[in-house]
Amino acid sequence: MEFDDPSWPPMLRDHLFECSYCGQYFVPRIADDAVYVDTPCQPASGITSIVTLEVPSGKIIVTDDLRPIYAVARAELASYNSIVGQAQYIKAMAEIGCAYGPVGNTCPGLYRTGDDSYIIASPEYDYDDDEKPSLPESDCIANICTDLWAYSIADYDDWKRRGGNPATLGWSDNVVEVPAGTYQFTHHTGERDFDRDAPGTVIYAHIEKTS
Repeated sequence: MEFDDPSWPPMLRDHLFECSYCGQYFVPRIADDAVYVDTPCQPASGITSIVTLEVPSGKIIVTDDLRPIYAVARAELASYNSIVGQAQYIKAMAEIGCAYGPVGNTCPGLYRTGDDSYIIASPEYDYDDDEKPSLPESDCIANICTDLWAYSIADYDDWKRRGGNPATLGWSDNVVEVPAGTYQFTHHTGERDFDRDAPGTVIYAHIEKTS
């Protein structure tokens, strides 16, 4: 219950009726002392999403939005505003060849951290040190303009086979050469302790070439 002004009667906000973890709508029971949910959600322990992406071409397209080339129906998924719904969407996109992950309006970058490892992250900038970022700019191999509030990565040749037109690529689309193989994406934003506003470098996903 929420009081905007002590003189106003108590009000229930609409967002309270959809669980932020599972996306299910529930009916609260209003008692004299509090508001109760008689059928609680499953324990909101958080979700780490792990998917793989095949990159046989040795090139990936990195951007925020690869629709409609890669698109899944959301009708049978939980609400995208929930942790479960986002995890389901990540899995569904991976199944059709796109490594996808929600990151908010953060404009992160794809950074190389080793010969076969990468991260999708937002660095912290030190404005007292001439805006020096917490991640070396030389390690950034792609910047992601998050108009969709997400990253989308796919094999470049697969994207073209599905109808992607290189002539339509814009300034925020990146084509990056990487070793051909299988890549594992470990996406963290659904984890219970993930904090997008944490100080320092915020890592949304770890990426490793597994074969």
